[in-house]
Amino acid sequence: MMNKHHISRVCLFLLLIWFVGCTPTPDKEVKLMKGAPNIYPDYTDVTIPPNIAPLNFLMRDDVDAVECIAECGEYRICVNESGNEICFKESEWKKLMQEAKGKDIHVTLSARYNQSEWKRWEYKWHVSNNSIDPYLTYRLIEPDYEIFNNLELRERCVENFEERAFVSHLSVDNRCMNCHTYAQQNPNLSMFYVRGENGGAILNQQGTLTKLNIKADGMTGGSVYFGFSPSGRYVVFSTNTIIPAFHSQANKRLEVFDKESDVYVADLQTHTIIRSPLLSHADVQETFPTFSPDGKYIYYCSANNVILPQDIKQLQYSLCRIPFNEWDGSIGTQVDTLVHGKQHIGKHSVCHPRISPDGKYILYSVADYGTFPIWHPEADLQMMNLQTGMIDSLQIVNSNKSDTYHSWSSNSRWFVFASKRDDGLYGKPYFCYVDKSGKAHKPFCLPQKHPTFYDHFLKSYNAPELGKGRLPFNHQDVKNAMSQDYVTFK
Repeated sequence: MMNKHHISRVCLFLLLIWFVGCTPTPDKEVKLMKGAPNIYPDYTDVTIPPNIAPLNFLMRDDVDAVECIAECGEYRICVNESGNEICFKESEWKKLMQEAKGKDIHVTLSARYNQSEWKRWEYKWHVSNNSIDPYLTYRLIEPDYEIFNNLELRERCVENFEERAFVSHLSVDNRCMNCHTYAQQNPNLSMFYVRGENGGAILNQQGTLTKLNIKADGMTGGSVYFGFSPSGRYVVFSTNTIIPAFHSQANKRLEVFDKESDVYVADLQTHTIIRSPLLSHADVQETFPTFSPDGKYIYYCSANNVILPQDIKQLQYSLCRIPFNEWDGSIGTQVDTLVHGKQHIGKHSVCHPRISPDGKYILYSVADYGTFPIWHPEADLQMMNLQTGMIDSLQIVNSNKSDTYHSWSSNSRWFVFASKRDDGLYGKPYFCYVDKSGKAHKPFCLPQKHPTFYDHFLKSYNAPELGKGRLPFNHQDVKNAMSQDYVTFK
């Protein structure tokens, strides 16, 4: 006689058999479709890193069953579901990535319409030999101009779906925070800013946090945009007096511009500010500084002053650089202009230069005018070959909405950027592969465990940054650092 426990197991087994048997599968009469399926996120014909999390997606069409077969060589995954969502098991996905490294995965997607007609699409995923840095940090913020409360700086492992807030609004008394930046993608050296009373720059050195007041006599304000030198000793930064303004046109919401901005270098060892008159002209706006990977140059953006806000459309930034000597911390005496804003073909204002770690390319955003391209739907990314001077307009990367806030992976084969291409309002992280010849490939969105995640998530991903490892501090460490005395500069 079977006991109750055994009977329960048999019943569960029979229930599973019934459930599997009721999951619809494509019949013999399946119509092969041309073009791409209407899936979200759009993961058709993309190049992906071998260490990326599963590309879970859904069909936007009104379908009642889906089947996805992904195969490379002898390894094959088949996901068959009622409804419109495809979610891969992480264990099976990892085996597929190991098999497919440097190869193509052939994807066959079938969907049933009106409980009768099956349609099928075929496309590929190319799996690169080059991995992407495994961690991504970003600021989550409401995509509006009215509030900044409840901000968080979060860290996501892109190899799976693990995420945490390493800075919470509760850690900083609900003050405004700006975005987190690594030194050469190194999680043991990074920094972010907390605004307002008792705020400052929070410097992370091997998990030890220090609160800095990077300001000295004669500066218009504290530091805003910054970048580390290769040695980690110096931080190049801009001081900006930032002014928001509202548009009168119905199709534009907000403009943000600098009333004043200059560029300086902070020595983190001696706690001194290094200045140059070439980087702090009274009649010129200098901003968005970053070091070259070899530390020999400071790249930044520069624009002549105009009367603001009425002449905002004449505020057009050029891409410049000036020599820097890491041995003695001296700034050079000759400024080179790489891209002239007003003479640039197409969009005329350059922002946020970022140089690939191998020193070959500089990636920057372009807009019609101004210094805050995230509010400009025409904002695009461009990439210059620093060896030849050739500029790639990155047509395969850009959309008809704002594409901005970019950073490189440490191997120079990947970059991440924030794009509003879905709805023009919410920014999401997109990854792009750059092959050895410098060719950019079709970007793809950060995968989520649940395919409907982005449909319901009401915050923007701001300034995504790639890192080589997990940050060695948490929100409690930040809260403790906020109660420290300042380290001051002179």
